[in-house]
Amino acid sequence: MKKILASLALFSAMWVAAPSFAADAITASAASATMEAVVEVAVSVQNTAAAIAAPVMTINKGDNSWLFVATALVILMSIPGLALFYGGLVRSKNMLSVLMQVFSIFSLISVLWVIYGYSLAFTEGNAFFGSTSKLLLKGVTPDSIAATFNKGIGISELIYIAFQGAFAAITCGLIVGSFAERIKFSALLVFCVLWFTFSYLPIAHMVWYWAGPDAYTSAAAATAAAATAGFLFQDGALDFAGGTVVHINAAVAGLIGSYFVGKRIGYGRDPMTPHSLTMTMIGASLLWFGWFGFNAGSALEANGTAALAFVNTWVAHSGGSNDVVVD
Repeated sequence: MKKILASLALFSAMWVAAPSFAADAITASAASATMEAVVEVAVSVQNTAAAIAAPVMTINKGDNSWLFVATALVILMSIPGLALFYGGLVRSKNMLSVLMQVFSIFSLISVLWVIYGYSLAFTEGNAFFGSTSKLLLKGVTPDSIAATFNKGIGISELIYIAFQGAFAAITCGLIVGSFAERIKFSALLVFCVLWFTFSYLPIAHMVWYWAGPDAYTSAAAATAAAATAGFLFQDGALDFAGGTVVHINAAVAGLIGSYFVGKRIGYGRDPMTPHSLTMTMIGASLLWFGWFGFNAGSALEANGTAALAFVNTWVAHSGGSNDVVVD
């Protein structure tokens, strides 16, 4: 009898406790579902914040269009601008030679830029040279994107290659004027190939190469990105439109080159009047015109910085021209 009563009591206790167990199970299930929902919301918010902090880089057609124009203007600076400027300053017997020197140098450096120049100057390598990963523009397609100076805004890498290639070509051409009429055509071409390879490319990489603004997403990422930049860029070098890479670089080469080549034969004895100052005037005007693309194009975007560079190019050159006229 006692066993029967004990069994009935145990059964009654289990029957009374069953709803409580069920309620606890339901509560635990609801809590688990709520936690999963909270986690999902947190992950969604985190992803959204990351997307806002690091927007996907896309090509801006307006900026792209401006770079097309700017690149054409820089090419105009070399041929015929620089060629006419130098050609008008030499004696008539050397006019054609100087014209062809500038023209040939522009063509030669443009080819070398595509073969290996761009890869060694604008890819990640060490602090002084890039890599060979883009020799002959390997991997570059119409969809390839180059960074600008703002996150999420890009331009077509192909037009960026052309823009920088025009910079390289005119830099080599600038040296011609330092020892015009005093060097053989073949020797000049050999010199330009060597100087382009061992002077222009490393200087361009050291001063201009960096991973782009989109790589700077956090303090740690910024440190890692800065470590891959060019040697002088890491030290804080700023060169907006080639003051170091183009002008100082070419000026030093021209100065040293003219010293080694020596004076012109007959210098100080024979008259060496310019062939045509009219040609020089036309060349100088074309250089000024092209400089709007050279300077304003260096902003890589059609924005206020480009407009500032445009106005500075207009007003500063005007001031310099007035000084020349007054003197």
